[in-house]
Amino acid sequence: MRPSRILTPRAAGAPTLPPSTLPPISVDSSSPLGAGSRSGLAHRRIAVSHRRIAVALHDIEPATFERCALIRDWLDDHGVDRVTLLVIPARDLHPLGERSPEMASWLAERRRAGDSIAQHGFQHEQLRRGAFSRQTLAHARSRRSAEFVGLDDEETRRAVNAGWRVLKLAGIEPDGFVAPAYAYTPALRAVLPEKFRWWAGLLRLHRALAAPDGDPDDDPRDDPRRLLTPAWGMGSDSLLRRTLSPSLIRAGSLLCGRTMRLDLHPSDLGHPRHMLALEWVLHRAGRREAITYDELIAQRGV
Repeated sequence: MRPSRILTPRAAGAPTLPPSTLPPISVDSSSPLGAGSRSGLAHRRIAVSHRRIAVALHDIEPATFERCALIRDWLDDHGVDRVTLLVIPARDLHPLGERSPEMASWLAERRRAGDSIAQHGFQHEQLRRGAFSRQTLAHARSRRSAEFVGLDDEETRRAVNAGWRVLKLAGIEPDGFVAPAYAYTPALRAVLPEKFRWWAGLLRLHRALAAPDGDPDDDPRDDPRRLLTPAWGMGSDSLLRRTLSPSLIRAGSLLCGRTMRLDLHPSDLGHPRHMLALEWVLHRAGRREAITYDELIAQRGV
């Protein structure tokens, strides 16, 4: 089975997909998200009755830039005009601003258009094996990219700050942080409030007002800084996950509440069934308003 759309780059600028034949997600032009200037989007009022979709595009780096630009334009074709872009600052220890000025310019342009930028680790590779624990077990399927597992406090701080500086020098200072594989450690959670307004776990978004204690994704307490919004995404690291992911994400889109978080990866383009399922989900989203994590945190007031 092939996806219903052929992936072909445009002649100029960032590559993109041709327009979809499915109806786009409707955005009310009279709403704060559909009209006027997009500067200061995170501080606009959004009607609490609206259903929302928060899409995050993961693993953006020079090697995946073309695929990420394709996916971003494909989302635009489906009416998703605001996306949170998760950027890897130095995958091979070469700052992205030096290795790919074109990508840095594209990210700055996307921010001006309304997208939000998040730092996605530093290298996105686990360099040290961590001790076996409940936390590493929870992220066992993605240990290779669980970058901060096994690092001590000082190593964690250096990696986070180095990534932030790389993005800052490239002109794309990040709004928030998303750990690779959603693998957070106490040392990582302690340092995040120093640089970022928010950070995202697999199950929740967090406003970085102060360093939280414990594992937030497993903490059942009703902390007003936390917004319960599970992320739904595709799995491509095993045959079983590739087979089950399309059905699971369709089910997730039906079960989610007022806010739907959808994770996309550049590797999704290599799996036609994934793209068909994602297109189905976006079509099913109907009149949900596209919203970034930055806006979602500001609206929630957490």
